[in-house]
Amino acid sequence: MTTQEPDLTCDSSAADLLGRIGSRAGLRLSRLHPPTCHEAKHGEGTDQTDTAFAPPPEPSAMNRPRTTPTLVAVGHGSRDPRAAAALRRLLDRVRELRPGLDVRLAHIELNGPLLTDTLAELAAAADLADGGGGAVLVPLLFAPGHHVKHDLPAAVAAAPAARARIAAPLGPHPLLVEALADRLAEAGWTPEDGRSPATGVVLASAGSRDPESAAGIRRVAAQLGERLGGVPVVPAYTSAAAPTVPEAVRALAARGRHRVAVASCFTAPGLFAARAAAHAPWLAAAPLGAHPALARLVLHRYDEALTRTAAPRELAAVC
Repeated sequence: MTTQEPDLTCDSSAADLLGRIGSRAGLRLSRLHPPTCHEAKHGEGTDQTDTAFAPPPEPSAMNRPRTTPTLVAVGHGSRDPRAAAALRRLLDRVRELRPGLDVRLAHIELNGPLLTDTLAELAAAADLADGGGGAVLVPLLFAPGHHVKHDLPAAVAAAPAARARIAAPLGPHPLLVEALADRLAEAGWTPEDGRSPATGVVLASAGSRDPESAAGIRRVAAQLGERLGGVPVVPAYTSAAAPTVPEAVRALAARGRHRVAVASCFTAPGLFAARAAAHAPWLAAAPLGAHPALARLVLHRYDEALTRTAAPRELAAVC
């Protein structure tokens, strides 16, 4: 009887298959633990595409140190409960435009939170965070009057740990003019009104004894007149300065402008805005409130302040 030799083809194929499976399993298992010091030193046992040495995840937003300055929008304050609500809606728009930015509301007087309290909170947070990112105060005011020149700097000086800087007031600026024109249009102003010899506009604002403030409001009035097609726009004030709104209305009427609209250069409803609207012989625009252009202007003043204060530091670093 002839002895039949065993067929080793199947055994060889099975051995090869088991070897490949074992090799792949070993490679996968090696990725479950970091390499030894010898392997790390000599590059052995590591896959260059492996994620074993990926950097740890960043800390959560709650634990991450704050490095971007807080935007503190500073309103005057009003006894009218609608005023603070309007400013909160404005800042909601600001947050939508700049997600992740710490945006807070503070008031000079009459409403909480007061600016002094907000700066004290930021100063305490800066101590805990080993410095923090500081703050930028954006005045929700339209010209550089007493509050911008005196009240805000005094508050900043009283809380040096808050590392706050002060942005420019909202006016004059094309975005402010855009918001004023839109509010007039909402009240009924049309492009044809801008071409009529019988129309005029009174730009009503709070007023200040500071000459620089009056000059700023006059610039806003001139820009608004251009925006409306060349119609005369007369600045007027509800306190502290002349002319008053009734006086400005009479001045326009003396020039043959009997259809007079009142543009409301106020951020929110309140006593002054209501007083100005009551003297409108024709149209009375609403306060600017949460107008999208005003929200963009708040962020523009914030960014502008950061750029203005960062430049000297960069120059000092170069020198």
